[in-house]
Amino acid sequence: MAITRRQFVQDTAAASAMLAAMGTSIRSSADEKAAKASANDTLIVGVMGVNGRGRGLARGFAARPDVAVAYICDVDQRAIDNTLKLLSEAGGKKAQGVKDFRRILDDESVDALVIAAPDHWHGPATIQACAAGKHVYVEKPACHNPREGELMVAAARKHKRVVQLGTQRRSWPKLIEAVEALRSGAIGRVYYARSWYSNQRGTIGRGKKGPVPSYLDFDLWQGPAPRRDFRDNIVHYNWHWFWHWGTGELGNNGVHGLDVCRWGLGVDYPLRVSSSGGRYHFRDDQETPDTHVVSFDFEGGKTISWEGLSCNRHGMGVVGPKGQLQDRGFGIIFHGDGGTLAISDQINGYLIYDKADKVAKTVGGAGGDADHLADFVACVRSGGRPRADIEEGVKSTLLCHLGNIAHRVGRSLKLDADTHQIAGDQQAAELWGREYEKGWEPSA
Repeated sequence: MAITRRQFVQDTAAASAMLAAMGTSIRSSADEKAAKASANDTLIVGVMGVNGRGRGLARGFAARPDVAVAYICDVDQRAIDNTLKLLSEAGGKKAQGVKDFRRILDDESVDALVIAAPDHWHGPATIQACAAGKHVYVEKPACHNPREGELMVAAARKHKRVVQLGTQRRSWPKLIEAVEALRSGAIGRVYYARSWYSNQRGTIGRGKKGPVPSYLDFDLWQGPAPRRDFRDNIVHYNWHWFWHWGTGELGNNGVHGLDVCRWGLGVDYPLRVSSSGGRYHFRDDQETPDTHVVSFDFEGGKTISWEGLSCNRHGMGVVGPKGQLQDRGFGIIFHGDGGTLAISDQINGYLIYDKADKVAKTVGGAGGDADHLADFVACVRSGGRPRADIEEGVKSTLLCHLGNIAHRVGRSLKLDADTHQIAGDQQAAELWGREYEKGWEPSA
């Protein structure tokens, strides 16, 4: 008997919920059979924000035989046209270009919204999508501020939607293996994790006010953020370095490393957060630090640290099996009382060092987005929780927000062990949320 795609998703979601109630913590063989049975059922998605990362996600989803990209959405008509052309040349099905993502939400045939718009859009768009009955794949960081993260989790649970964060390392096979090795005691008791990111970014200069380009809907670009005048050094990338729209390098790239650090250490919320650094390299309009060092202390005697250098490529590194220094631009290392484990993007895997700091094991694998996209699609079909479920993603993103808040107020933060809120610092606590443009206030 023929069934619709929506009936199938609802039925499998109900089955998965029953298994969860029985305490099942892994996908069962029944879920796997359901996923195989749906191989000919096409998941319909719309992609919001395709001027950068979203273009790659649109291409990745379109390449899957079980997914159809029905909409390409951006406030810049050039980005829409370029992405539609890219998908057409790749042999994908014809998609429709729209500027307002709400057009996607209004289409009942769409199953999921893929969000790769600027940071200030992640929370509000996710919440609206869940309320409209759509599943969500949202790029990192999960949200623009901690309060949005709380609302995103609430919306996902209330509307029973699958919401996955774009922290793709959670799905890399050998990184999953690396975390399992940490859990099994491969380097003894793990107490410290550190991560870094370095780049050679140029100055953004001093922006000038002027007319909005004809191809850009700047009002819609600002969306939930209170209105500001157009300046020529904000769109399309430099918004990252303004608190009004972005979250700095910590939210932009630090979240990837901090997510794996938190995952590997098995910690959730910090007790204390310290920050040092500043805007040292260029004298321009950038508000966020170009040199940033943040530390997070957790209960049980565990610490995470992150170093970000936006204007100097000489970062830390991982010593390879032949003594070479690699992973200078990005890396993650775990320290235990029995050795060290380093995550390496260069081999999409990990290295284990013994107590004498000799390489004892090297494991390489596959990286990229494919496994992460596959996990999202499978969970939409089964109703299961994805590897980078929004609740986990919000916890990791919270570390970024706390590091930025500590930087902005110029002192360390203490968190209440029970509520996980900033304690005893009203000025810092006021940065937990933000003001919104009238009519755009998110609500779960």
